[in-house]
Amino acid sequence: MLVEVPRIERKDRVVLPAKETAVVVVDMQNDFVKPGGKLVVPAAAKTIEPIRRLLEKARSKGVKVFYTQDTHYEGDPEFAIWGEHVRHGTWGWRIVDELAPAGGDIVVMKTRYDGFYGTPLEDLLRVYGIKNLVIVGTVANICVLHTAGSAALRGYSVIVPEDGISALNDFDMQAALRQISFLYRGTIVKSVDDVEFQ
Repeated sequence: MLVEVPRIERKDRVVLPAKETAVVVVDMQNDFVKPGGKLVVPAAAKTIEPIRRLLEKARSKGVKVFYTQDTHYEGDPEFAIWGEHVRHGTWGWRIVDELAPAGGDIVVMKTRYDGFYGTPLEDLLRVYGIKNLVIVGTVANICVLHTAGSAALRGYSVIVPEDGISALNDFDMQAALRQISFLYRGTIVKSVDDVEFQ
């Protein structure tokens, strides 16, 4: 069966106010990204360099950077779906070295797909006066989508660069982009290079 992807609107360039914008890096952890990880997303490694460029640009302009760190403990119900992964304290749980948080960055541990659910993320964003979120990371149709949707429902403007996210397959990638752009009115750009801070 062939499924036609509805048109996904993309912008060529987005310019965002640095003081009102944050970058959210979703779950770029060894288990999802690195060979030997327990739940590797094949395309995730290709997003490391674009995300690194985005972070460099953001930090140079004083943009706040947040990471979500998927975190599970023994007996977590997600293990029945995905198998054991990102178990707290393990190598697989750690954020990949290439994107290691810098001084001033904030890491938010989460136990579910949504970066807002049961975490202090919303409170921290409010404290810093953030209105716009540039969201990158993995997995596009799971934790990226749920975090983007939750952000949009809370009134944040959501921007997603395609080369900064990854999915387990092309269908899931297109489905995530469609939902973010159509359902949550998010802005899709092709590359992190299309996002500027001022």
